[in-house]
Amino acid sequence: MYRHPYDPANIREQDLDEAGRQSEQMLAWLETAQEDLEKIVGTGEAASGQVKATVDVNGRVLDVRYGPRATRLSSHELAEQTLAAVGEACADAQRQTHDFMREALPGYDPVEANAHFERLLNDWD
Repeated sequence: MYRHPYDPANIREQDLDEAGRQSEQMLAWLETAQEDLEKIVGTGEAASGQVKATVDVNGRVLDVRYGPRATRLSSHELAEQTLAAVGEACADAQRQTHDFMREALPGYDPVEANAHFERLLNDWD
């Protein structure tokens, strides 16, 4: 439904019409889904289990918690573990967002769409 194999050298009017329809559907869905998307919270934990983080759907850090043994870590290790926990939380929020989009928009895969977009951009270089 949301995938169309466009040939950049031979784009037809019906291809543009289809892309326009898909864009309109996506925008309409985004307007109605914004509240649900804003409820997504990603969680992550460093390998040691001493650092836990939560982020919102945009990757903004909401909370970082340190376990009792975190004070035994060097400042460098603590910083690395904090970044790892935040990174895991961001990845979790992204997975939840992608799952939400796949469920709401049957036939649309945000990972595939992004990869396709990246290929198109690279072809223009």
